[in-house]
Amino acid sequence: MTKKKKTFWENYRFSIILLGSIILGSILGGVMKDKASLFKPFGDLFINAMFTIVVPLVFVTISSSVAGMSNMKRLGNILKSLLLVFFSTGFVASIIIIIIVLIYPPAQGISLNLPPAEALKPFQTGDQIVAALTVTDFPQLISRSNMLPLIIFSIVFGLCVNMIGEKGRVIANGLDALAAVFLKMINLLMYYAPIGLGAYFAALVGQYGQELLGSYARAMLIYYPLCFAYLFIAFPAYAYISAGMDGLKSLKYVVSPAITAVATQSSIATLPVNLEACENIGVPKDIREIVLPIGATAHMDGTCFSTILKISFLFGIFDIPFTGIGTFVSAVLIALVGGVVMSGVPGGGLIGEMFIVSIYGFPPEAFPIIATIGYLVDPPATMINASGDTIASMLVARLVEGKDWILKGKNNTETV
Repeated sequence: MTKKKKTFWENYRFSIILLGSIILGSILGGVMKDKASLFKPFGDLFINAMFTIVVPLVFVTISSSVAGMSNMKRLGNILKSLLLVFFSTGFVASIIIIIIVLIYPPAQGISLNLPPAEALKPFQTGDQIVAALTVTDFPQLISRSNMLPLIIFSIVFGLCVNMIGEKGRVIANGLDALAAVFLKMINLLMYYAPIGLGAYFAALVGQYGQELLGSYARAMLIYYPLCFAYLFIAFPAYAYISAGMDGLKSLKYVVSPAITAVATQSSIATLPVNLEACENIGVPKDIREIVLPIGATAHMDGTCFSTILKISFLFGIFDIPFTGIGTFVSAVLIALVGGVVMSGVPGGGLIGEMFIVSIYGFPPEAFPIIATIGYLVDPPATMINASGDTIASMLVARLVEGKDWILKGKNNTETV
């Protein structure tokens, strides 16, 4: 029997309600200014609840998916494809932003009385690598501040459950049930999302509205249009490559993740929305439950944009030419490596900003300059990072399942 085609309202109802609440909250914040801070607790309730659920959700979805795999070779294929997709799209994003800042330098005409930058000096990253991959005690693992170690632990845990064979089936089934429970909790929480996100934006605009219109307008004129152009041009192109999907259809699935990401400024908090979007598309369960949690921490197209924007901005205000293959290669590598640390955590960009200042030998005064830029670009950067995870999962499905993967997925999901 042919299923009845959904109306526009049925397809976009939640996204329209969510966007409408954010617009209303922003208007209230602009009118009430500092008084809009009274809405902040209502927004914090939603953000805190999302973060509370997301850590166990990451553990159970990854470990249950790995534990339930009957083909370990498939897991290897997924992880190899995941790395290829993440670094390929990040590299493309880095090249795009380098070309744009060369044509339209973000710090052109700015003259600041600051100490000169030192010569480029070596930067020892061993401690940072260890801290990014591991924790010193198990309780630290159960924290959104240590998402990458948690993901690694979840994969290893799932592998061990899988490797003990029949004895592990009880645990695997339990993990699968727990994943369903946490996803149901997310579904219930999303009923509060329009109120929570509307209140969050009211407080945000009320407190920081003036700063958003400050002296960084030139950099923002580069960054914001770039992110939206990337969303509306690159994402449909990737969707077409992955599944032959037309542009409007692919954008339908990234609207809710994009809006949630802008509101929460966190790829981690957007994970539940991405999981639902990929299920609706037809991305295989094991692929989406591995790619999306890892992508929430390590998929970094928006971060690549913002990192190179910050680097070129500092080069400009310190009157250092942002030219040369060595400069471009170092900027791309910092963007790709730093994205693993910066993505997924609100304010996590501060780590990357300190990294930039240290590795290029800029004086301490440079840190608050790019920290301000980091704050201003965080919403669209996270929008690209988080909503791009859905597109990345489609590309991984294409590499793992072949070109007809979406037709197979339609047999197990609603009509796309």
